[in-house]
Amino acid sequence: MALVAELGDAISPEINRRVRSLTDALEQGGVPGVFDFLPTYRSVLVYYDPLVATSDEVQDGIKLLLQSAQSTGAGARNVVHLPTLYGGDLGPDIAFVAQHNGIDEQEVIRMHSGTDYLVYMMGFSPGFAYLGGLDERLATPRLQSPRTEIPPGAVGIAETQTGVYPVASPGGWQLIGRTPVKLFDPARERPVLLNAGDYVRFVPIESRERYDDILRRVDAGEYVVDVETEAAES
Repeated sequence: MALVAELGDAISPEINRRVRSLTDALEQGGVPGVFDFLPTYRSVLVYYDPLVATSDEVQDGIKLLLQSAQSTGAGARNVVHLPTLYGGDLGPDIAFVAQHNGIDEQEVIRMHSGTDYLVYMMGFSPGFAYLGGLDERLATPRLQSPRTEIPPGAVGIAETQTGVYPVASPGGWQLIGRTPVKLFDPARERPVLLNAGDYVRFVPIESRERYDDILRRVDAGEYVVDVETEAAES
């Protein structure tokens, strides 16, 4: 059996923080009968065993967890820096994004790299992060004809979203750059780089040579991703 815990009717960092607080508490085994859960932007799908707990008992347990989570407040946040080479053959659609929004390519880079993006949730493919916070002045429609394969690390924009393809896959996002960092690597102890609640900061790479150097270090297992810990906003 399953039920949905709706924590708000909008997509916002505050509501998503409550989602993460609830999932953290559920992960600690806070509600008898619950054996799995799936967080989204503003809700949590909770699976439970009806032979162990009733729907009302699970709902009461969730309410208690939420009350406890509200009293603890928000903790520090992790900002994961993703070096990114914008434009050129690695960002073939940056000119269209610029033209569509009436700005130049350098302004696209400045605006896109000038925001810290909240990871609302993970999904779609291994390591794919749903990011929030794209400047509305960069919003651009998807490609009319999706590409059959997009390489891992490709950074794109689709409507009001931006994101990074963690693995090779088809897709219709407008590609504006690429990061040499692996968001998903099954050979790592922790295959997925990002987690819900993290923030992503795209850091422009100044040259293809620098990109290739970072890529070599990533492939050799020598590159350490910069993760900055910041105090949470009140």
